[in-house]
Amino acid sequence: MDTDRERSEYGMRDIAFSAQGLCKVYQTGETQVHALRGADLVIPAGELLVLLGPSGSGKSTLLNIIGGLDRATSGSLQFGGTELTQLDDGDLTRFRRTNVGFIFQFYNLIPSLTAEENVRLVTDIAADPMEPAEALALVGLAERCDHYPAQLSGGEQQRVAVARAIAKRPSVLLCDEPTGALDSATGVRVLETLAQANRELGTTVVIITHNAGIAAMAHRVLHFRDGQIARIEVNAHQVDPMELSW
Repeated sequence: MDTDRERSEYGMRDIAFSAQGLCKVYQTGETQVHALRGADLVIPAGELLVLLGPSGSGKSTLLNIIGGLDRATSGSLQFGGTELTQLDDGDLTRFRRTNVGFIFQFYNLIPSLTAEENVRLVTDIAADPMEPAEALALVGLAERCDHYPAQLSGGEQQRVAVARAIAKRPSVLLCDEPTGALDSATGVRVLETLAQANRELGTTVVIITHNAGIAAMAHRVLHFRDGQIARIEVNAHQVDPMELSW
Protein backbone atom coordinates (compact mmCIF):
# COMPACT_ATOMS: atom_id res chain seq x y z
CA MET A 1 0.00 0.00 0.00
CA ASP A 2 1.36 3.42 -1.01
CA THR A 3 0.66 5.84 1.85
CA ASP A 4 2.11 8.80 -0.10
CA ARG A 5 -0.43 8.11 -2.85
CA GLU A 6 -3.19 7.85 -0.24
CA ARG A 7 -2.23 11.22 1.25
CA SER A 8 -2.50 12.84 -2.18
CA GLU A 9 -5.95 11.31 -2.66
CA TYR A 10 -7.17 12.97 0.53
CA GLY A 11 -6.04 16.35 -0.76
CA MET A 12 -6.34 19.07 1.87
CA ARG A 13 -8.03 16.85 4.45
CA ASP A 14 -6.17 16.64 7.75
CA ILE A 15 -4.54 13.28 8.48
CA ALA A 16 -5.03 11.81 11.96
CA PHE A 17 -2.66 8.83 11.66
CA SER A 18 -0.15 7.76 9.05
CA ALA A 19 1.72 4.46 9.39
CA GLN A 20 4.39 2.87 7.23
CA GLY A 21 5.89 -0.58 7.69
CA LEU A 22 4.39 -0.95 11.15
CA CYS A 23 5.46 -4.25 12.75
CA LYS A 24 4.97 -5.83 16.14
CA VAL A 25 6.85 -8.94 17.27
CA TYR A 26 6.27 -10.59 20.66
CA GLN A 27 9.03 -12.77 22.08
CA THR A 28 7.95 -15.78 24.16
CA GLY A 29 11.03 -17.72 25.16
CA GLU A 30 12.64 -18.71 21.88
CA THR A 31 9.41 -18.21 19.93
CA GLN A 32 8.61 -15.04 18.01
CA VAL A 33 5.00 -14.13 17.33
CA HIS A 34 4.52 -11.65 14.49
CA ALA A 35 1.30 -9.88 15.49
CA LEU A 36 1.61 -7.12 12.89
CA ARG A 37 3.53 -7.50 9.66
CA GLY A 38 4.31 -4.22 7.93
CA ALA A 39 1.02 -2.30 8.11
CA ASP A 40 0.75 0.78 5.90
CA LEU A 41 -2.26 3.04 6.30
CA VAL A 42 -3.57 6.58 6.42
CA ILE A 43 -6.51 7.54 8.63
CA PRO A 44 -7.97 10.95 7.77
CA ALA A 45 -9.22 13.11 10.61
CA GLY A 46 -12.96 12.70 11.08
CA GLU A 47 -13.14 9.26 9.49
CA LEU A 48 -15.18 6.39 10.90
CA LEU A 49 -13.12 3.27 10.27
CA VAL A 50 -14.04 -0.37 10.97
CA LEU A 51 -11.42 -3.11 11.36
CA LEU A 52 -12.55 -6.65 10.51
CA GLY A 53 -10.74 -9.96 10.70
CA PRO A 54 -10.43 -13.16 12.73
CA SER A 55 -8.91 -13.28 16.21
CA GLY A 56 -5.13 -12.95 16.03
CA SER A 57 -5.14 -11.14 12.70
CA GLY A 58 -3.59 -7.94 14.09
CA LYS A 59 -6.58 -5.66 14.68
CA SER A 60 -6.16 -5.11 18.42
CA THR A 61 -2.40 -4.86 18.08
CA LEU A 62 -2.79 -2.01 15.60
CA LEU A 63 -5.39 -0.30 17.79
CA ASN A 64 -3.15 -0.52 20.86
CA ILE A 65 -0.19 0.90 18.97
CA ILE A 66 -2.02 3.86 17.44
CA GLY A 67 -3.58 4.54 20.85
CA GLY A 68 -0.20 4.60 22.58
CA LEU A 69 -0.94 1.56 24.77
CA ASP A 70 1.79 -0.48 23.07
CA ARG A 71 4.87 0.20 20.99
CA ALA A 72 5.69 -1.03 17.51
CA THR A 73 8.77 -3.17 17.07
CA SER A 74 9.61 -1.29 13.88
CA GLY A 75 8.08 1.09 11.36
CA SER A 76 6.81 4.66 11.46
CA LEU A 77 3.62 6.00 13.02
CA GLN A 78 2.70 9.67 12.92
CA PHE A 79 -0.15 11.51 14.59
CA GLY A 80 -0.42 14.85 12.87
CA GLY A 81 3.21 15.89 12.67
CA THR A 82 4.34 13.88 15.70
CA GLU A 83 6.31 10.66 15.28
CA LEU A 84 4.77 8.52 18.00
CA THR A 85 7.41 5.78 17.79
CA GLN A 86 10.01 8.25 19.07
CA LEU A 87 8.11 9.45 22.15
CA ASP A 88 9.31 8.43 25.60
CA ASP A 89 6.86 6.95 28.10
CA GLY A 90 5.92 10.30 29.61
CA ASP A 91 5.18 11.93 26.25
CA LEU A 92 3.24 8.86 25.13
CA THR A 93 1.10 9.11 28.28
CA ARG A 94 0.43 12.78 27.56
CA PHE A 95 -0.52 11.89 23.96
CA ARG A 96 -3.08 9.36 25.21
CA ARG A 97 -4.45 11.67 27.88
CA THR A 98 -4.88 14.59 25.50
CA ASN A 99 -5.94 12.98 22.25
CA VAL A 100 -7.39 9.49 22.68
CA GLY A 101 -10.55 8.04 24.20
CA PHE A 102 -10.78 4.27 24.66
CA ILE A 103 -13.90 2.09 24.69
CA PHE A 104 -13.60 -1.64 25.32
CA GLN A 105 -15.94 -4.61 25.33
CA PHE A 106 -16.13 -4.53 29.12
CA TYR A 107 -17.12 -1.23 30.64
CA ASN A 108 -14.46 -0.86 33.37
CA LEU A 109 -16.71 1.34 35.50
CA ILE A 110 -15.96 1.75 39.20
CA PRO A 111 -18.90 0.16 41.06
CA SER A 112 -18.77 2.54 44.04
CA LEU A 113 -19.09 5.65 41.85
CA THR A 114 -22.19 7.02 40.15
CA ALA A 115 -22.38 7.44 36.39
CA GLU A 116 -21.48 11.11 36.73
CA GLU A 117 -18.57 10.35 39.06
CA ASN A 118 -17.23 7.71 36.66
CA VAL A 119 -17.19 10.29 33.88
CA ARG A 120 -15.65 12.93 36.16
CA LEU A 121 -12.61 10.68 36.66
CA VAL A 122 -11.60 11.67 33.12
CA THR A 123 -12.77 15.27 33.08
CA ASP A 124 -10.73 16.09 36.20
CA ILE A 125 -7.49 15.41 34.30
CA ALA A 126 -8.46 16.74 30.85
CA ALA A 127 -7.45 20.14 29.53
CA ASP A 128 -10.79 21.21 28.02
CA PRO A 129 -13.44 18.71 29.09
CA MET A 130 -17.20 18.69 28.83
CA GLU A 131 -19.20 18.73 32.00
CA PRO A 132 -19.95 15.11 32.94
CA ALA A 133 -23.69 15.83 32.80
CA GLU A 134 -23.30 17.14 29.24
CA ALA A 135 -21.44 14.01 28.13
CA LEU A 136 -24.07 11.77 29.72
CA ALA A 137 -26.83 13.77 28.00
CA LEU A 138 -25.11 13.19 24.65
CA VAL A 139 -25.43 9.43 25.14
CA GLY A 140 -29.03 9.67 26.32
CA LEU A 141 -28.39 9.19 30.04
CA ALA A 142 -29.18 12.64 31.43
CA GLU A 143 -31.65 11.12 33.89
CA ARG A 144 -29.22 8.43 35.09
CA CYS A 145 -26.37 10.65 36.35
CA ASP A 146 -26.80 9.63 39.97
CA HIS A 147 -27.20 5.90 39.37
CA TYR A 148 -24.50 3.38 40.20
CA PRO A 149 -23.33 0.79 37.64
CA ALA A 150 -25.30 -1.98 39.38
CA GLN A 151 -28.46 0.05 38.80
CA LEU A 152 -27.82 0.32 35.05
CA SER A 153 -28.34 -2.18 32.26
CA GLY A 154 -25.36 -3.46 30.27
CA GLY A 155 -26.14 -1.08 27.44
CA GLU A 156 -26.43 1.86 29.81
CA GLN A 157 -23.11 0.96 31.41
CA GLN A 158 -21.48 0.88 27.98
CA ARG A 159 -22.97 4.27 27.17
CA VAL A 160 -21.50 5.62 30.42
CA ALA A 161 -18.15 4.28 29.18
CA VAL A 162 -18.72 6.10 25.88
CA ALA A 163 -19.61 9.31 27.75
CA ARG A 164 -16.44 8.95 29.80
CA ALA A 165 -14.39 8.56 26.63
CA ILE A 166 -15.88 11.56 24.80
CA ALA A 167 -16.05 13.86 27.83
CA LYS A 168 -12.44 14.94 27.50
CA ARG A 169 -13.12 15.90 23.85
CA PRO A 170 -10.56 13.54 22.33
CA SER A 171 -9.76 13.85 18.65
CA VAL A 172 -9.75 10.04 18.38
CA LEU A 173 -12.04 7.32 19.77
CA LEU A 174 -10.62 3.78 19.68
CA CYS A 175 -13.22 1.07 20.25
CA ASP A 176 -12.36 -2.60 20.72
CA GLU A 177 -15.50 -4.75 20.35
CA PRO A 178 -17.72 -2.06 21.97
CA THR A 179 -20.89 -4.09 21.31
CA GLY A 180 -19.42 -7.54 21.92
CA ALA A 181 -21.19 -8.06 25.25
CA LEU A 182 -24.50 -6.51 24.17
CA ASP A 183 -27.65 -7.72 22.44
CA SER A 184 -28.34 -6.30 18.98
CA ALA A 185 -30.87 -3.64 20.04
CA THR A 186 -28.60 -2.33 22.80
CA GLY A 187 -25.56 -2.53 20.53
CA VAL A 188 -27.29 -0.37 17.94
CA ARG A 189 -27.83 2.35 20.55
CA VAL A 190 -24.12 2.32 21.40
CA LEU A 191 -23.18 2.45 17.70
CA GLU A 192 -25.57 5.37 17.20
CA THR A 193 -23.68 7.22 19.94
CA LEU A 194 -20.34 6.55 18.25
CA ALA A 195 -21.71 7.68 14.89
CA GLN A 196 -23.03 10.83 16.56
CA ALA A 197 -19.61 11.60 18.03
CA ASN A 198 -18.09 11.15 14.58
CA ARG A 199 -20.73 13.24 12.85
CA GLU A 200 -21.35 16.06 15.33
CA LEU A 201 -18.02 16.35 17.16
CA GLY A 202 -15.79 15.49 14.19
CA THR A 203 -14.12 12.72 16.22
CA THR A 204 -12.06 10.15 14.35
CA VAL A 205 -13.57 6.78 15.30
CA VAL A 206 -11.92 3.37 14.85
CA ILE A 207 -14.02 0.30 15.69
CA ILE A 208 -12.81 -3.28 15.96
CA THR A 209 -15.57 -5.83 15.53
CA HIS A 210 -16.20 -9.45 14.55
CA ASN A 211 -19.64 -8.43 13.34
CA ALA A 212 -19.37 -7.83 9.60
CA GLY A 213 -22.78 -6.16 9.58
CA ILE A 214 -21.35 -3.17 11.44
CA ALA A 215 -19.00 -2.43 8.53
CA ALA A 216 -21.78 -0.71 6.57
CA MET A 217 -21.75 2.29 8.94
CA ALA A 218 -18.08 3.07 8.22
CA HIS A 219 -16.43 5.31 5.67
CA ARG A 220 -13.86 2.55 5.10
CA VAL A 221 -13.36 -1.03 6.23
CA LEU A 222 -9.92 -2.57 6.76
CA HIS A 223 -9.87 -6.36 6.44
CA PHE A 224 -7.05 -8.02 8.39
CA ARG A 225 -5.44 -11.42 7.85
CA ASP A 226 -2.24 -12.86 9.37
CA GLY A 227 -1.03 -9.55 10.78
CA GLN A 228 -1.56 -7.62 7.56
CA ILE A 229 -4.17 -5.38 5.99
CA ALA A 230 -5.44 -7.75 3.31
CA ARG A 231 -7.77 -5.30 1.61
CA ILE A 232 -9.58 -1.99 2.08
CA GLU A 233 -13.25 -1.53 1.29
CA VAL A 234 -14.70 1.95 0.72
CA ASN A 235 -18.39 2.54 1.42
CA ALA A 236 -19.91 5.06 -0.97
CA HIS A 237 -22.80 5.45 1.50
CA GLN A 238 -22.68 5.07 5.28
CA VAL A 239 -25.64 3.15 6.67
CA ASP A 240 -27.36 4.49 9.77
CA PRO A 241 -26.81 2.12 12.72
CA MET A 242 -30.59 1.67 13.01
CA GLU A 243 -30.56 0.13 9.52
CA LEU A 244 -27.65 -2.24 10.05
CA SER A 245 -28.13 -5.92 9.30
CA TRP A 246 -26.93 -7.99 12.28
